[in-house]
Amino acid sequence: MNVAALIAGAGLVVFLVVGLRAARGLAGDTDDFLTARGSQNALRLGLSFFASGLGAWILFTPPEVGTFAGLGGILGYGLAAAAPFVVLAWLGPRVRDALPEGVTLAGFARLRYGRPMQVYVGLVSVFYMFIFVTAELTAAGGAVAITAGVPPIVTMIAVALATLVYTAYGGLRASLRTDAWQAWAVLGLVVGFVTVAASGIDHPVDAISRVDGFRMTRVGWESMIVLLVAVTAANLFHQGYWQRTWSARSPASLRSGALLGATLTVPVVAVLGFAGAAAAGAGLVDDPSLALFSLLQGHGPWLGAMFGLLTVALVASSVDTLQNAMVALVVDEVGEGRVTLGWARWLTAILFLPSVMIALQGISVLRMFLVADLLAAATVGPVMLGLALPVSGGAALAGSVSGLAAVVALGWLRDGSLGAGLALLTLPSTASGGLDLGAFLVAPAASMLVTVLLAARRIRRRDNLEAAPRRGDRVGSEGN
Repeated sequence: MNVAALIAGAGLVVFLVVGLRAARGLAGDTDDFLTARGSQNALRLGLSFFASGLGAWILFTPPEVGTFAGLGGILGYGLAAAAPFVVLAWLGPRVRDALPEGVTLAGFARLRYGRPMQVYVGLVSVFYMFIFVTAELTAAGGAVAITAGVPPIVTMIAVALATLVYTAYGGLRASLRTDAWQAWAVLGLVVGFVTVAASGIDHPVDAISRVDGFRMTRVGWESMIVLLVAVTAANLFHQGYWQRTWSARSPASLRSGALLGATLTVPVVAVLGFAGAAAAGAGLVDDPSLALFSLLQGHGPWLGAMFGLLTVALVASSVDTLQNAMVALVVDEVGEGRVTLGWARWLTAILFLPSVMIALQGISVLRMFLVADLLAAATVGPVMLGLALPVSGGAALAGSVSGLAAVVALGWLRDGSLGAGLALLTLPSTASGGLDLGAFLVAPAASMLVTVLLAARRIRRRDNLEAAPRRGDRVGSEGN
């Protein structure tokens, strides 16, 4: 076995040991397994948000965007990856105050809107997280195969088993502890890899300029807008982030931790985007999706080993978070708090198996990821508007469905047929790779507009009822 494979495997073993040791602090009940309630300071939360928000996807998509979308695309990805944490810093304390004993966002939806909207939010969340973990395993298998020559199936099973063992045993506490190790590893390895790899390019700044890496182009602007809407909306249905809302020691810790996670995320994603642009400008790129891998050319095995370890750290940090988050959603919303710790551990394994099986097929999940993003973009507004307006469950659900209906209407108007409108919901591949600006603007705008209109109608009806004279009230003024 080569050096890269050995180092990647050793890194996975370290994370396994750290996760198992963290399980010693588990209080022995289901709530602690799912939330580690009130236990995390700002630094630990910040590192956890950073590590769990990234994943093996940053080795593929930001560098690819850097090859064609210029500065707008690069910054768009960085800001989009960080934006959910900024939103969480603002909304998290409010949701936590509204539901002090909560576990997931679907729990808030149940409290605020009732069972139908809770089920809808739960389905959107499960779909998104299922796609995320499948994509992570697929990406990890491909990345380690390129750098270390290990068959994808070996990497997928190794990562799945290692993370499954410590999350099934230690729950959220194990995920939080390993996140800290993985965060420091990712920061150091990204800096080291890009520094060494860039040394093999003559005048890297000039190379970035050749592909408009420092200019805002139209493609860059459009990519930035779509990514901000799509990624932010989808990640607000990542229940792993909401679990950490309740694991914070205080609202202040939550705000500081979320903002720290955002601050760390932007430069890391941007650096990898610029690395992809430099590779393209230097003429090293044959396949844009593998732009970062092209920088391995001409370097010794140790750079490949560094890349393999980075891959393992990235995928383990995101996968273990998703494993525990899916269990939290099922236990809290389906089991309604009646599931024992033992069953929660078994559910961790049971829910994870389908993702592994699909990832082993090597199916492309890009379009499914975008469809999940579009579904989330149509749902996030109605859910969050309930924090400021008297939105009913029916209004929130109607708004969410209206967002999707608006996408269908957009496709119908563009191409003249209902079939084309329905097809737009699946974001068919185009020159923009499925990043359809119109769809990702119409979905959230229509959903929020319908929700606000229905909420306003409810307010007017309530005011009219309060103003209407009741039986027995005196009408007119004294003396009439």
